Amino acid sequence: MAQLFRPGANSIAVVVLVAILVVPAGALTLTYFLWKSPYATDQYLTPAQPVPFSHAHHAGDLGLDCRMCHTGVEKAAFAGIPATHICMTCHSRIWTNAGMLAPVRHSLASDTPLHWRRVNRLPDYVFFDHSIHVAKGIGCSECHGPVQKMALMRQERPLTMGWCLQCHRHVERRIRPRDQVFNMDWRAPPDQDAMGRALIAKYFIHTAHLTDCSTCHR
Repeated sequence: MAQLFRPGANSIAVVVLVAILVVPAGALTLTYFLWKSPYATDQYLTPAQPVPFSHAHHAGDLGLDCRMCHTGVEKAAFAGIPATHICMTCHSRIWTNAGMLAPVRHSLASDTPLHWRRVNRLPDYVFFDHSIHVAKGIGCSECHGPVQKMALMRQERPLTMGWCLQCHRHVERRIRPRDQVFNMDWRAPPDQDAMGRALIAKYFIHTAHLTDCSTCHR
């Protein structure tokens, strides 16, 4: 009787069966981790800007307050991107002829805004309000990282839904006194959890609804 299958057929069959199970699972796992990786979230990405503005120099060395440039952060959903006249408040008197500031001077002379690229950007279907976070004691560095050390601005956090929910579920770990919101060097004290719970009560934060879908998706 003629042999229908070669001696290695059993091995091939086992490999095929295992591949049918492993390959889809591996593909899904790879897609999941890739989607959460900096490749997809743009974390640590430093986009090119019209002027190489250094937060390390302005916020770190000079100690400029965030609100000097981001004027809407306490009263609007969008913190605001500085207008040319804000830059020229200082640079009309210092470093007036610096080559790297030529785009700023041209912007002022031509009355044409500089086209800054937003670094920390959420999808359009996500509602985020800077003013409410500031009012409730969430510091700038919680979302933006150590800006005062960044020579060029980068997205420090992943800004994914899971990352946001971690904070909304445990506000006591992130909240700070309101007078420390703009202090980029602030560090949580040893009794952060106890202080955080006290601040949650003081600032009338209703934590039960912070993870409702409608909080961020409206």
